[in-house]
Amino acid sequence: MKKEAAITDVTPHSQLTMQVVDHVRSLIASGEVKPGDRLPPERELARELKISRSSLRAGIGFLSAMGVLKSRHGAGTFVSSGPPALDSSSLSVLGALHGFLPWQMFEARLVLESSIAALAAERATDEHVAELAEEVAEMYAALTDPQEYLIHDVRFHRTIARAAGNPILGALMETITANLYDYRSKTVEKAQDLKESAEMHREIFRAIKSRNPALARQTMEKHLNLARTAQAAEIEQAQPSQISIADTSEPARIISG
Repeated sequence: MKKEAAITDVTPHSQLTMQVVDHVRSLIASGEVKPGDRLPPERELARELKISRSSLRAGIGFLSAMGVLKSRHGAGTFVSSGPPALDSSSLSVLGALHGFLPWQMFEARLVLESSIAALAAERATDEHVAELAEEVAEMYAALTDPQEYLIHDVRFHRTIARAAGNPILGALMETITANLYDYRSKTVEKAQDLKESAEMHREIFRAIKSRNPALARQTMEKHLNLARTAQAAEIEQAQPSQISIADTSEPARIISG
């Protein structure tokens, strides 16, 4: 245990996350695991990577939020069906977007996601609607587990992007949601009212399900503006060491989920 703690202490959070991502990518590329297969047990993976299990879970959480992995309670962690886009822009975001200011990311989300929600209300399939319903239900089930809640929060937004039916917008949202997950995973434990957040996501879901583009756009804008305030409160409560210098440059303008 002491050895694991020492490794975690000297290795940056994002570096450990990408170490897990790279390892899973190699397992898939080599054919050792395929879509639908279960990953080796956490204890085995952590020992192989020489990291703590908490650091391993951070990497697995990232991949789950990106849709590459899916955890099943009591069964383990599985590679999602379909070709996982491990080499997409979503996985290079930690470097590519490192210099972006939080308020700029929020502004981009507001412009993109409000329009994406409107398109999703027009184009979502029954399967998309069912996936959104599942993610909302999982958010309510995870109200006492902020890290688990965040995974379903991010997956909800990714599903809306897919439902919009435009692969270019989808690629842009992959970049943004990857950055969102990595950033907010450091502060979400300080979240004060996840129930309010879940209710806002439910409103967005209902607008999309009812095929109302104007309402979907309006509820998404409302959600992002409220979430921005909530995220700012999380930052104020978080330890300074958890947030980088760039992240704290404008604390009143923080992106959120």
